[in-house]
Amino acid sequence: MSTPEVWLPYPASELAPLPDTLRYRFWNGDGDFPADPADCVFYTVPYLKGPRIAVRPLPAMTGVRVVQTLTAGVEHMLPEVPKLPAGAVLCNAGELHNTSTAELALALALSALRGVDQAARAQLDGRWETAMHTSLADRRVLIVGYGGIGAAIEERLLPFEVADVVRVAGRARTAPRGPVHAASKLPELLPDAEVVMVATPLTDATRGLLGARELALLPDGALLVNVSRGPVVDTGALLAEVERGRLRAALDVTDPEPLPADHPLWRAPGVLITPHVGGPSTAFEPRAKRLLRAQLARFAAGEQPGHVVATSGSER
Repeated sequence: MSTPEVWLPYPASELAPLPDTLRYRFWNGDGDFPADPADCVFYTVPYLKGPRIAVRPLPAMTGVRVVQTLTAGVEHMLPEVPKLPAGAVLCNAGELHNTSTAELALALALSALRGVDQAARAQLDGRWETAMHTSLADRRVLIVGYGGIGAAIEERLLPFEVADVVRVAGRARTAPRGPVHAASKLPELLPDAEVVMVATPLTDATRGLLGARELALLPDGALLVNVSRGPVVDTGALLAEVERGRLRAALDVTDPEPLPADHPLWRAPGVLITPHVGGPSTAFEPRAKRLLRAQLARFAAGEQPGHVVATSGSER
């Protein structure tokens, strides 16, 4: 009986110690496959190589049991789940990106509120321009998508002395920091939100969650920070609001993405854009390796891996 094979985007030596009951193949999405995909039982999707590379070996992985992404969002992988062998599971990255993405959410909010983006542009021209800017302190903050990343954002908000943090998720529940409202309550919550932090996964339920109607409910001068996925926010509706100066936006994700060079969002007033860098930071790799070691230990022990987001019920 052949040794079960695991495909990793890192050389196995960099993740050691690993279970010795498995054989490890290195494939980071570049070049030819390292072995016959049919022998792979645990596939780690290469990071930042795009959807086409991510799914490329799946049709030939007839024995795969676990597909492990290194992303929090898995919308690019979900269409492939029904095609996997029956019982195969898709796992996301769990808390891997909580730290890095929460950091960027705070950085975007502070930069937009305190005019750091304006100062950076003035610096290029040698202009010394002082101004009164909005503080994060005393602001009412709404977190849309109160999962791991949303909770990490709240933890980082608290030292900045915000006036209030309101939490929203798909369903109502109670979290350690307080109540979490259902997304259906958004129309009641948006009118009081001065800063909206968007950290929800992209699903059928959240696509276009913040459209023209919802954005119109925000108070004048409110700041929208999106570190989730671009299609959660209606781009056209947001553009209309920022172009007339009513809202501001700080976006790590856009729709479309990458944002074309001639897209008006680049030059819209009050908009700060970073190119989807919430996850990629020096915090990523050590946490990714810890995640893979833990998942492979469970798998080798015959246990269900953590962070399962979908299971195939199909037959091949």
